[in-house]
Amino acid sequence: MNVKITGNASAAEAAKYVEYLENKHGRKLNSLDIHLDGDHADLSYAFAPVEFERIRRITGYLVGTMDHWNNAKAAEEAARVKHDLGCSDCI
Repeated sequence: MNVKITGNASAAEAAKYVEYLENKHGRKLNSLDIHLDGDHADLSYAFAPVEFERIRRITGYLVGTMDHWNNAKAAEEAARVKHDLGCSDCI
């Protein structure tokens, strides 16, 4: 577990909170601060950054990369006409 844990919880209790939060949100934690006061638990946590893949629309398909395309589809992409807005002041 590579989660930075601070606060007044035992290691076993902190591990349970980490497991609960990661399962609930489906993401990995970077840090967890736990303050226990009787039956009340105050949790402050931060998630690890989420990796993402850039998706573009090319020749009618939503793709991340073209490395898995066959030769015909790669040739279609290479032959496509790329349009611009025709003005330098356009946003």
